[in-house]
Amino acid sequence: MPPLSSSSPSASSPLTHDAVVAALRAAGCVFAEDEARLILAAARTPDELAAMVDRRVTGLPLELVVGWAQFHGLRIAVAPGVFVPRRRTEFLVEQALAHAPDASVVVDLCCGSGAVGVALAAALGRVELHAADIDPAAVSCARRNVTPFGGRVHAGDLFGALPGSLRGRVGILAANVPYVPTGEVGLLPAEARDHEPRVALDGGPDGLDVLRRVADEAPRWLAPGGCLLIETSERQAPAALEAFTRSGLSARLAVSEELYANVVVGLNQPGNEF
Repeated sequence: MPPLSSSSPSASSPLTHDAVVAALRAAGCVFAEDEARLILAAARTPDELAAMVDRRVTGLPLELVVGWAQFHGLRIAVAPGVFVPRRRTEFLVEQALAHAPDASVVVDLCCGSGAVGVALAAALGRVELHAADIDPAAVSCARRNVTPFGGRVHAGDLFGALPGSLRGRVGILAANVPYVPTGEVGLLPAEARDHEPRVALDGGPDGLDVLRRVADEAPRWLAPGGCLLIETSERQAPAALEAFTRSGLSARLAVSEELYANVVVGLNQPGNEF
């Protein structure tokens, strides 16, 4: 459908709730009523409302239209060019809390918006929180979310971004690495393919390039009893488990049928020396 710009006859007066719902429904938004409610609440002026509806009906993800995503009970700021946190990744957070409920040092690697680290900090209370990403847009966005929790955000490639003082001290190392095989990135839904950075999606030929790099080096950064958690797909899980085991971690696969989530958990057993 054509955009509802504020200068068009259809937008000469403020858009009503029903008009917003109708526009979203015509654009194929399955949850048009819910989306309309969020957009109407976020818009500060009639012109802004019309512009937000325009952006949504032309395919911009809802989270980027309203500027935030709901994640683990928190409102996480998101921005164009930054990976939008998925609900299934809440399962990674729950697994981290189950395996390391007393963690005092948390690292969110490949942090994107910083949603995972912030959710862990909110649940654990007073922790030393660090987040890192190679993408400048993600680093800027993550600072908006992480700083209120007293955390620090670092720019750089995986562990190379982190302060050396963290070696051997990390209780929870959460890494929501890219894991889509290169040849399948083009098959992703348009909202991801067209609006999220490829660096946050493309995991190499089999999707596990970054996962292997993280697993290889993680034991040097984990405290005794600390854990590494990485989300992967059901198909990739056996190879991911092998990568964890090869690095010396005690690995297991946690699965949520409800969220279609697969998380590999690796424990750094006390007494391991790397």
